[in-house]
Amino acid sequence: METFISSKISEWLSNPAVDAQTQSEIKAMSEAELSDAFYKDLEFGTGGLRGIMGAGTNRMNKYTVGMATQGLSNYLKKSFANQSIKVAIAHDNRNNSRFFAETTAAVFSANGIHVYWFEALRPTPELSFAIRHLGCHSGVVITASHNPKEYNGFKVYWEDGAQIIAPHDKNIIQEVQAISGVHDVKFEPNSNLMEPIGKEVDEAYIEEIMRLTLSPEAIVQQKDLKIVFSSIHGTGITLIPEVLKRKGFEQVHVVEAQAIVDGNFPTVVYPNPEEKEAMRMTLKLAEEVDADVAMATDPDADRVGVAVKNTAGQFEILNGNQTAALLIYYLLTQWKEKGKLTGKEMIVKTIVTTDLLDKMAAHFGVACPNTLTGFKFIAAHIREQEGKMTFIGGGEESYGYMIGDFVRDKDAAASCAMIAEVCAWAKTQNLTLFELLQDIYVNFGFYLEDLISITKKGQEGANEIQQMMRDFRNNPPTHLAGSDVVHVLDYTSLVGKNLKTGQSYKISQPESNVLQFICDDGTKVSARPSGTEPKIKFYISVNFKLESSGAYTSVKETLNQKIALIKQTLGI
Repeated sequence: METFISSKISEWLSNPAVDAQTQSEIKAMSEAELSDAFYKDLEFGTGGLRGIMGAGTNRMNKYTVGMATQGLSNYLKKSFANQSIKVAIAHDNRNNSRFFAETTAAVFSANGIHVYWFEALRPTPELSFAIRHLGCHSGVVITASHNPKEYNGFKVYWEDGAQIIAPHDKNIIQEVQAISGVHDVKFEPNSNLMEPIGKEVDEAYIEEIMRLTLSPEAIVQQKDLKIVFSSIHGTGITLIPEVLKRKGFEQVHVVEAQAIVDGNFPTVVYPNPEEKEAMRMTLKLAEEVDADVAMATDPDADRVGVAVKNTAGQFEILNGNQTAALLIYYLLTQWKEKGKLTGKEMIVKTIVTTDLLDKMAAHFGVACPNTLTGFKFIAAHIREQEGKMTFIGGGEESYGYMIGDFVRDKDAAASCAMIAEVCAWAKTQNLTLFELLQDIYVNFGFYLEDLISITKKGQEGANEIQQMMRDFRNNPPTHLAGSDVVHVLDYTSLVGKNLKTGQSYKISQPESNVLQFICDDGTKVSARPSGTEPKIKFYISVNFKLESSGAYTSVKETLNQKIALIKQTLGI
């Protein structure tokens, strides 16, 4: 075992500030377990801290959460000197989430910071809303989103209700690293500075979601629309059925077995609605009640998976790009019909989200800036354009969408309400959501995407992922499934290169470990190591003209074959 790892272990075992239970847990670990638990410190990635729960510097536990909160407290005091600092805290349903939330609240209050904390679990987007609603300077939600049950996380938000970005993320890490040890953390709570919140914030949040409604007449006509909803044991159950009811829908069928809040996620292998297995019970109930639309949210209710009946009458799970296309098309259509488009509106998407959204935006005369992956970058762009451009909606391929800007993060509650509204609107025109999607493809082109995630665990896995990215940088592909690669974009160096002309150009984005290969026919492949999980992701997008909905199946097969060839070429 490396010396620096042994030194960290000895520090935890000899430190009187580390409780006996944690020290016993460390003593019981194997050498391999010790190495993985202590070989690095948890760092802020795309969503803050996230890791496996347990003892160690590379684990989520009382001490890593405490040090992160202490570092954040120190940074808040420097950033808002001579101000009465306020923060909001929420948590999801995961094991230890309440304990970590209590730890976070205790440390904040011990540092003289006023804490608003939800008296029970709440969706992550409501935390984003609460920060602005209550005039807070920052906020924390304890969640690991859709990760397996062994994980938990500590996600930090700034005063605008958005997840932290540079320079705040790096500055907070510096403050955490400046703490000499666990004994520097103030764990003793000040109850006078801890204020529970709940129903009042719920009501204000729901009212904002109701204001998003664009076709109330369609909802009235289709109030009996059959909707199936599952919270997959998470926070969505606290609000989403109520939101759908208040929206005006009277036939909301909840998957009761998954309405039980449980951090062990007993009915699924992986609590991620992107996975078909996690949608199994939702699809089963949808078939039983002959639903018009079925939806399932991840544990912290910021992502939503959607299933609709295809032309064969079978339920088909939409990918995130398809749901985003339906939402954005509906929003743009309604804004145009209501005369709300003035030329100063925008939708915002990420660089790995379908370019179909760009085409739709151009058609409606709406701007469509692209950001790095992660809603914190979408939120940052909204903040930069406040007073100049009106944000309509946005999304990313990983099942995250945002309508309006009262929340500055992906929001499954608002998305579920709007998806149901789109379904009602389509039904007034004798269209299913699937048929509406086909019409979009006919009008703007059939875009098909695929996501390949390759998991590499531990320190060795992290090194393998780094080597994969180096190999692609040094030897980028020149052809993909018969199409010439024209542009290679490296977001680490922020340099793009035109392979046809040999010219290089600057990329106007923050630095990120992402590579993109773009072909002359619009085929696009993006390679991106995850900032929160031990995996590398490859995003593949291909497109072809769809002459009519009758050609959908054959064109889809052609596109799938092209995707298969691209995978083969890249060796993934």
